[in-house]
Formats: sequence, C-alpha cells, structure tokens
Amino acid sequence: MNTSDVVAVLEQENPDALLADGFEQALLGVARQACAPPLAVYDRARCIEILVERDGMDEEEAEEFFEFNVAGAYMGPGTPVFVELPCFE
Repeated sequence: MNTSDVVAVLEQENPDALLADGFEQALLGVARQACAPPLAVYDRARCIEILVERDGMDEEEAEEFFEFNVAGAYMGPGTPVFVELPCFE
C-alpha cells in the first residue's frame, strides 16, 4: 500500500483521520481496531530520521522535538498512531 492508497482509504473510511504533515515517507499504513475508526500509522524511527535529514537536527534534538511536537500533540480521536518497529539486525 503506497501513500496515496493510505490517504484514499482514510478519506473514505475516516475523513476525520489526521496525517502528520511532512512525514509522508514514514507513513506505514492504516491501523484498525474493533469499534474504532481507522487511523494513519507512522514509523517513529523514520519520523526521527526525517527530522535529522530534513531539518538538520542531531538525533537527541530530533527525538525531543518529535516526542513533544509530533507524538505528544493529541488532536482528538483522529490523531495518528506512531509505532516502534523491531530492529532485526
């Protein structure tokens, strides 16, 4: 599922679902839970990489900024979900 597919699903199934502006490359897909509308799901680590690459932050600054301004910004029931994926190295 590519970014435009995810956006299309959310527009159709939950027009109140919010997207995290500027983090399109970290969009993973759609989260579904019983009795709840679907939400956008993002890769937390990729969001932080984007802040480092795009905004020139070091990793500590990016993590602090992300936690406070992105993941910590509850904007109602349509707020996106940020997941931490396991690292299999």
